Amino acid sequence: MSTENLPQSPEQPARKPRVAVVFGGRSSEHGISMVTAGAVLAAIDRTKYDVLPIGITREGRWVLTADEPERMAISDRRTPEVGDLAESTEGGVVLPLDPANREVVYSEPGSVPKALGEVDVVFPMLHGPYGEDGTLQGLLELSGVPYVGSGVLASAVGQDKEYMKRVFTTFGLKVGPYLVIRPREWQQDESAARKRIVDFAGEHGWPLFVKPARAGSSIGITKVDDLSGLDEAIATAQAHDPKILVEAALRGREIEVGVLEFEDGPRASVPAEIPPPSEHAYYDFDAKYIDSTPGIVPAPLTPEETAEVQKLAVDSFEAASCEGLVRADFFLTDDGDFVINEINTMPGFTPISMYPQMWQASGIAYPELIDRLVQAALNRSTGLR
Repeated sequence: MSTENLPQSPEQPARKPRVAVVFGGRSSEHGISMVTAGAVLAAIDRTKYDVLPIGITREGRWVLTADEPERMAISDRRTPEVGDLAESTEGGVVLPLDPANREVVYSEPGSVPKALGEVDVVFPMLHGPYGEDGTLQGLLELSGVPYVGSGVLASAVGQDKEYMKRVFTTFGLKVGPYLVIRPREWQQDESAARKRIVDFAGEHGWPLFVKPARAGSSIGITKVDDLSGLDEAIATAQAHDPKILVEAALRGREIEVGVLEFEDGPRASVPAEIPPPSEHAYYDFDAKYIDSTPGIVPAPLTPEETAEVQKLAVDSFEAASCEGLVRADFFLTDDGDFVINEINTMPGFTPISMYPQMWQASGIAYPELIDRLVQAALNRSTGLR
């Protein structure tokens, strides 16, 4: 029987990929995560992607939020809160734990759960523990939902500055002198742990930087110029992480490089330089986010220095088994050596953040950068790879 004269069903338009932008979280970087996510929500191509904003409160509740990126900016020197944008004080969002089902569900007490549709990819704009450190990545692996950025191992290594340095050293990258004080050491013999830090200062000199071992955005870091400031610095770091890191000060210039994964492998951006902020002791939280101390892009380096630090940035990306993106931070010491300070597997992502600025100067505009990262995640499977 011929089908030529039968009515034809109209073709259904292709569904746009749905991107869940997840932000906030339980870490001390909650507000900065929101600022970063707000910039992405404002710039992502809505003609190409369906976007679902999901916030995580400081208590860990996943909530639907208003899609209003203008409310996710720093105002009056204060960072925003997920709770201020949540559509409900009681409702929660639940991701599927069945890899065959990517449908997100929203539920409120006393109401029938509401299906929000499938999520094709998650853009995790979380900074710090409980999000950037491999925990969220593990949840998404169990759910079978692709996501932007590094996997479980690289995210965990990138969050824990001790093991990050251990990995870099194993791969032949230079790191500065450092000391780790674990919580058990402090609890069992506080005076002995403190003496280790004093002895470290005696070997490497003051100032020291005392910081949480597993935090970012320069939160909880103190530059300690002498013994009198040590106890307060330790308490400040421990307020964010029971494991603390003590680093010797390195004399030199701060250089950053963005790494982005392309089809043929990771490539480095032009480097940037972070000049010493005039109104701050170092490049701390306020200098970064409140007063927005500008970086120099591209960094005034020789061609040889540029090539060297770009290679080292890609080497650090590979050493930690990273995926998607990384910002690699270095010191160019007065002796002419590049010493890696750290990598950031989900760097600040506002248009004025250094990572997008470096890629802008390298020929990739902010919206294109977002698109590249989402497309790479859509094309990458979850699981072992």
